[in-house]
Amino acid sequence: MRADVRGFGWRFAGRRDWAVRGLDLTVEAGERVLLLGASGAGKSTLLAALAGLLPEDSGESEGVVEAQRAALLFQDPQTQLVMSRSGDDVAFGLENLGVPGPEIWPRVDRALDLAGFPYGRDRPTAALSGGEAQRLALAGVLAIRPALLLLDEPTANLDPAGAALIRDALARALDPDAALIVVEHRVAEVLPLINRVVVLAAGGGVLADGPPDRVFAEHGATLAEAGIWVPGHPIAPRRAGHPAGDEVLRADRVSVHGRLDLAELGIRRAHVHAILGPNGAGKSTLARLLGGLLAPDSGAVRATPALAGPDASRPPHRWRAAALAGRIGSVFQNPEHQFVTGTVREELALGPRRQRRSPADVTAVVDGLLERLRLTRLAGANPFTLSGGEARRLSVATALAAGPAVLVLDEPTFGQDRRTWIELIDLLAALRDSDGAAIVAVTHDPDVVAVLADEVTTLGAGR
Repeated sequence: MRADVRGFGWRFAGRRDWAVRGLDLTVEAGERVLLLGASGAGKSTLLAALAGLLPEDSGESEGVVEAQRAALLFQDPQTQLVMSRSGDDVAFGLENLGVPGPEIWPRVDRALDLAGFPYGRDRPTAALSGGEAQRLALAGVLAIRPALLLLDEPTANLDPAGAALIRDALARALDPDAALIVVEHRVAEVLPLINRVVVLAAGGGVLADGPPDRVFAEHGATLAEAGIWVPGHPIAPRRAGHPAGDEVLRADRVSVHGRLDLAELGIRRAHVHAILGPNGAGKSTLARLLGGLLAPDSGAVRATPALAGPDASRPPHRWRAAALAGRIGSVFQNPEHQFVTGTVREELALGPRRQRRSPADVTAVVDGLLERLRLTRLAGANPFTLSGGEARRLSVATALAAGPAVLVLDEPTFGQDRRTWIELIDLLAALRDSDGAAIVAVTHDPDVVAVLADEVTTLGAGR
């Protein structure tokens, strides 16, 4: 037996609701488990508990969690890379486990090969793309030969090609006697890796458990209704039923050294413009340029007088912060990078207060966004204790709070269950159709393109 959970519950400090409660689960050696559940059902909390990463002083626990030699791979590889040289990063865990020196480098080289890492030990970690960094992080956990491998949405930040490489590496590298538990919203893609599906109930406990075919056949409609990404349940398009409005923002011949070289791009009102491309192509750099958060090395980003008013003669990165937030809202790829207050409610109130809106207006804006994005029960929570999906919805809400005419979102749907994904897409469609907002969505999510995008620009190798 590799993992045994009996009556497990966990509540973060300062929170009224339990993140997970009343959970019983046993995972045997060799099992490959896909862990599903609606956003906030406690999937990441369970993985952290199995990995021994829930400090006693950070919350209240109940029940028993037993796991043997567990290793956890996170969504964001940058949270796990600690050394400047790739080989040293993989060796770090082995050294901490006291592995004899002569054994370390052969195990490092073997792990790098198993993970499909395309470079040798000397590659600087700072020079890696997102997909390469995730394969290095995977090599780090494979090197310690875990009995229980835990994966928390390991492909969420990767383009489709990079995600496929990670899945191929897992299929090739996983010890047959090791147990695997993976949290992943890309259900169809991960099915070849797994032989068991466990669905956590939002209110606690297990909603469904068994072989994938049986779970989806018996519970497919119920699971889709509960927010699970069940294969074979398509989502109807939400494309604009009207022509795009006037152009409000334009990038001409912009370049940022080593990350982006773009000829031209126009952003129009009442229009959703999706930006696609592989990891490292410069999508996030382009998002920061359009959002006024980065100055180009050459070329220019310009806004029309209709958007910029008296600032139309200056590029967005030269505007005052309050003026920028009221015109162009930005949502970062990593939600926690934009949180600055101690509660969800205060985070949402920050933008309207900076605009010197009345207390009544601030309250109305905050309450409306809490309701629309299913965050009301979390109003008093610390933003840094939210699940990945909840943090993403809060980051979108903070950008919307200032009422911008242009919204630039970097991976807006990552970490969302099916229900909150639909609600987020419906919100963006309403902003486009009812408010005339210009929306830019940098994404790896093909469903965003299929359901919402009116126009697509694909970057390749930074161009």
